[in-house]
Amino acid sequence: MGQAEMATTLEGLEDALRGKLLRPEDEGYDEARAVWNGMVDRHPAAIARCESAADVLACVRFARASGMPLSVKAGGHQAAGKAVCDDGLVVDLGEMDAVRVDPDTRTARVEPGATLGQFDREAQTFGLATPAGVHSGTGVAGLTLGGGIGWLARTFGLASDNLVAADVVTADGELVYASEHEHPDLFWALRGGGGNFGIVTSFEFQMHPVGPEVLTVQAFHHFDDARDVLRAYREVMAEAPDELGCYPMIMNVPPVEGFPEELHGKPALALVGCYSGPVVEGEPVVARVVEIGEPFLEVVAPMPYATFQSSFDAGTPDGVRYYGKAHLLSELSDGAIDALLGVVDHLPGPFTMIFLESLGGAIARRPADATAWPHRQATFGFAVQAGWTEPADDEEQIAWVRRVHEAMAPHATGGVYVNYLDVDDGDRVAAAYGEHYRRLSEIKQRWDPDNLFRANHNVDPLVAART
Repeated sequence: MGQAEMATTLEGLEDALRGKLLRPEDEGYDEARAVWNGMVDRHPAAIARCESAADVLACVRFARASGMPLSVKAGGHQAAGKAVCDDGLVVDLGEMDAVRVDPDTRTARVEPGATLGQFDREAQTFGLATPAGVHSGTGVAGLTLGGGIGWLARTFGLASDNLVAADVVTADGELVYASEHEHPDLFWALRGGGGNFGIVTSFEFQMHPVGPEVLTVQAFHHFDDARDVLRAYREVMAEAPDELGCYPMIMNVPPVEGFPEELHGKPALALVGCYSGPVVEGEPVVARVVEIGEPFLEVVAPMPYATFQSSFDAGTPDGVRYYGKAHLLSELSDGAIDALLGVVDHLPGPFTMIFLESLGGAIARRPADATAWPHRQATFGFAVQAGWTEPADDEEQIAWVRRVHEAMAPHATGGVYVNYLDVDDGDRVAAAYGEHYRRLSEIKQRWDPDNLFRANHNVDPLVAART
């Protein structure tokens, strides 16, 4: 029996690791326990800064032997902050961030600590990309395991749709390879079922030709015009080719050069997106977006894809206090638009945002049971996220988000994107996994019957046993 299998104390685990084990008294502990959402302030007993799959194996075996709770931190960008647990062991994958792109096979091997920004920079060296979020600081791991919506999703499907294989450390402390042909049940669950089934130490993605420049559009409208703009946007997207990913965003006008000074700090509606095909082919498509209404500021320009991916990073900085809610919509109806604008007349925090994600396209063409992500027929994702800095404002900000969310509920499908669940959304986990929840529970029962991997939006392994 190896040293890693025998470790039942933190001292033993420390000896078994190649990476560092941080405890509360150690330098760097506070930085390592921090996540993107400043509302999260948890204090683990130890943080293992893993450098290899062997380190991850040692952590899982230690957690099983000792009974200590375990959580997994990759990018740490999840709103609920479940990457960090109190009084347990955090398996920190941030040092495992290698990206290797094979331009001949158009595939990429990505370690779980890589961010979207790191992934995109490597892939764009070869003019390749795979669908991946809208914020360069998001971790590849959490995004992919939860589904993975982004600018390219209408063109190529979700991030998880483009996952072709994964190396996984399982709850029994083994390393397995999961794909369509090896452990297909586990592979199916990894694509949309979250971090419930193991710790992925390497992702293999299918890549696609994108860029190096994409045609981007940002059209900012006066908030008073939002109703007409959203209705026109709906019609444009109904006819748009898959290559267009375009999101309406309600945000406060930033106090930066280029925006009219009299509008600084006031709400506006922006239509933001990109055309992922050849720039010249995208010009008439993007023109239809710009022709909507009378924007007070419009920018249409080719831009490196990796740069566009980081365009809105400044609007959601690390460490700010965030709270959010989300829905999925089958349509952007007049009733939904009226409900939204009837409850929103201001955005209370400097980093507060409401946005709609255009779905459909390649997402909807996948069979409903192809992966664990169950929401193929939703046409829009809706999210409201408050961002503020002062703890004294918590109650006001949270109440505002809940009001907006409740106003949209009658117009929603009842489903929700699991990556947008917040810390108090435990009652919506079944809605996030939808019709696939029972099958996920059965797979959970096979691969993690004791629910070692429970510091997440958790699939209960006992659901299948009880029914």
